[in-house]
Amino acid sequence: MAVEKSVFGKYPDGRDIMLYTISNGRGMQAAVSNLGAALAKLLVPDGNNRTADVVLGYDRGEDYLKNGCFFGVVIGPSANRIGNAAFELDGVTYHIDVNDGVNNLHSHMEKGYHKLLWNAEMGDNSVTFTLEDTDGNLGFPGNKKVSVTYSLDEENGLRLHYHGSSDKRTVLNLTNHTYFNLDGHDSGKILDHELWLGASRYTPAGPGSIPTGDVTEVSGSPMDFTNAKKVGRDIGADTEQLRIGNGYDHNWVIDGWDGTLRHFATVKAPVSGRVMKAYTTLPGVQFYAGNSISRQTGKDNAVYDSRQGLCLETQYFPDSANKPQFPSCIFGGGREYDSVTVYRFE
Repeated sequence: MAVEKSVFGKYPDGRDIMLYTISNGRGMQAAVSNLGAALAKLLVPDGNNRTADVVLGYDRGEDYLKNGCFFGVVIGPSANRIGNAAFELDGVTYHIDVNDGVNNLHSHMEKGYHKLLWNAEMGDNSVTFTLEDTDGNLGFPGNKKVSVTYSLDEENGLRLHYHGSSDKRTVLNLTNHTYFNLDGHDSGKILDHELWLGASRYTPAGPGSIPTGDVTEVSGSPMDFTNAKKVGRDIGADTEQLRIGNGYDHNWVIDGWDGTLRHFATVKAPVSGRVMKAYTTLPGVQFYAGNSISRQTGKDNAVYDSRQGLCLETQYFPDSANKPQFPSCIFGGGREYDSVTVYRFE
């Protein structure tokens, strides 16, 4: 195992954007940046020992300061959507950035955790990024301390361990927004990727992709991935939910959630045969099929476009702050945030 450090670019205030590359003995490498605690590269061998970078992103750190699609970054303090860009907590109504119609998406487009330089500490096979956030910043209460540790093992597992604390009760719902294409980041659409989800229910969305508050069985609908199928098989079905999301962009409820690490997804690539199994301690996952990836130039001058990467964003459900029937994303006041997500390649 080894971790190597290199300069990846310049932050606007002159500080270096750094890249930390973790390598194991089986030819796998994960490169993570202190800008947005981003997963910038993930080199994975296939069954014929051909290695490809399987995550979308950029060659220069500065490009992550734009990054309207959130390639690879950690989102916080609150990932996904909060309805009407407000929530009530302990009798106080908190107003946050209105940036997605009348709602809030990913906390703040320009000032969220994905645009900040995190502190970094290297381990033998890991990098830990830490961040401190002040009471009232972006409208969220509490002086918060958050961390995410990326570690790579010899079984080709990339582990993300998140932790957070606050001196006041607040919303904490962290996720990683990596887009995966298991045939290689530059290999085109992911519609032929095969996906299995250990999720027999999902949270249907209403206007603005805000959950209605219901939890619905997927059986008999295009939302059903309990038997593995190609991502593109039903993505064009004429249903209200797929119209709202412009395809798959919904929260699935992980079966049997109890806070322990559970296998919730398997993705298989059509050409390379790479298989990724995903595990989490969290109750939900936003499966996003990259419907709205804007046409742009990514790594190695690859041209990215719609549905050329898929996201499995582990999370508390969207709008949990306003839905008491959902698992609570309220932390602080003695309740610390702690979660683990693992992406393992076979």
